[in-house]
Amino acid sequence: MEQNLQLLDGHTTLTGLLGSPVSHSISPLMHNEAFRHLGLNYVYLCFDVGTENLKNAVNGLKLLGAKGFNCTMPDKNLMCDLADQLSPAAEMIGAVNTVLIENNKCIGYNTDGIGYMRAVKDAGHNIIGKNMTLLGAGGAATAVCVQAALDGVAQIHMFSLKDEFWMRAEKLIDTINKNTKCKASLFDISDTTQLKKSIDNSQILTNGTSLGMAPNIDGCVIQDSSMLHEGLIVSDVIYNPRETKLLRLAKEQGCLTFNGLYMLLYQGAEAFNIWTGQDMPVSIIKEKYFS
Repeated sequence: MEQNLQLLDGHTTLTGLLGSPVSHSISPLMHNEAFRHLGLNYVYLCFDVGTENLKNAVNGLKLLGAKGFNCTMPDKNLMCDLADQLSPAAEMIGAVNTVLIENNKCIGYNTDGIGYMRAVKDAGHNIIGKNMTLLGAGGAATAVCVQAALDGVAQIHMFSLKDEFWMRAEKLIDTINKNTKCKASLFDISDTTQLKKSIDNSQILTNGTSLGMAPNIDGCVIQDSSMLHEGLIVSDVIYNPRETKLLRLAKEQGCLTFNGLYMLLYQGAEAFNIWTGQDMPVSIIKEKYFS
């Protein structure tokens, strides 16, 4: 039987995940398996830390000599303020999900968008120079929007509720238009006429909201499936359930679909590379935890 235990010693390098809750995360499984496979003396652990204790936790990890860590909700936005330096994507997004600790300084990255764009490619699609309709303006949607623009998606129509994210989304769209060649626009998601028009002129429709995620699996941003045209790529950042109601409706309309599972994998692979300088063995991790 293959030995799957990781031997830890006085030289083991610490990485991990900060957020709340974190007990459900599969990140420790994939990172520790990757460390083990490559023979790296690293360990990845989960720490349940909310925003009220984030600064102290970050200082503690620096003091302990950690190599870096991931951030998940609700810590991503605050970590952006706590970082000493930000990557261009993290600065535009206004959120950090990966931190490299170097010379006692925190360098903040956002690998969510990179993970999504790699997932698009993994699914066999090329959307560079094409048009995207993006649903949502929260953390995941913002990361997707920025990275898609940086990578060369021609046009992005973002649809959002006029909620607490609206003003931030307006600033984001302005930043994208000023700093990339992508033409980005923001619309009220209740404007179904504009939504249909945008989908008709898009190669890909992406749900960046949590609507449809377990346990509320009956939720769906698109109420009228006739908005979806045959051949449209429909993706969802949600991976639980693996087939959301949106993806099921899209399949029935003859659309090409994929979920958020590989976005999760590839954002982790990018973080792994930032910390170790090595590529995560994604084919092995895929087979073991994502099949």
